[in-house]
Amino acid sequence: MKNFLLASALFCCLLSACENKLASPPASVFDEKKELEAIMATIRQETECFYKGDYECWKQAYAQTDYSFQAWNLPDSTVDAKTGWKAVDEKIGKYIRENPAPTGGSNYPKVERRNMVVKFYCENVAWMSWDQYNFSNKRQVWQYSKETRVMEKMGGQWKIVSVAAFWDYKNMIAADALK
Repeated sequence: MKNFLLASALFCCLLSACENKLASPPASVFDEKKELEAIMATIRQETECFYKGDYECWKQAYAQTDYSFQAWNLPDSTVDAKTGWKAVDEKIGKYIRENPAPTGGSNYPKVERRNMVVKFYCENVAWMSWDQYNFSNKRQVWQYSKETRVMEKMGGQWKIVSVAAFWDYKNMIAADALK
């Protein structure tokens, strides 16, 4: 009798679990194309705001965490890397103030991205890399950079967690040479 009651209780538990699983809505299908479009909207926002010198707009594109990271090389061959939102925020805020965009314009009004590589590690984390061409109005040339991003979906919005940008300061590309 004791074994019968135990077996009956176990069966009821299993049946209940199956019913709950069947009653719950099916898991949504991850739409990489849709998520990539949302990621690219965040990346475009960050780039446009940065080059226009719009600090508040630029800041909205970032995950403001202790693991936020930003690194790039400088024309003198040194590297500038910051870890943690506070350090990233202080550095970029200072950079934007010291390098204002022309009134109503942008330091690099045209940006072209090519050879995009994307890896979704899960529905909320993606790694990306691409070749970027940044058009300088001052010099009327394109400047090449190799870019990477780590993106994290937070509160339903894709945010930039990590930036690495490696600029070629030596080899400029003529304005009409980029096809």
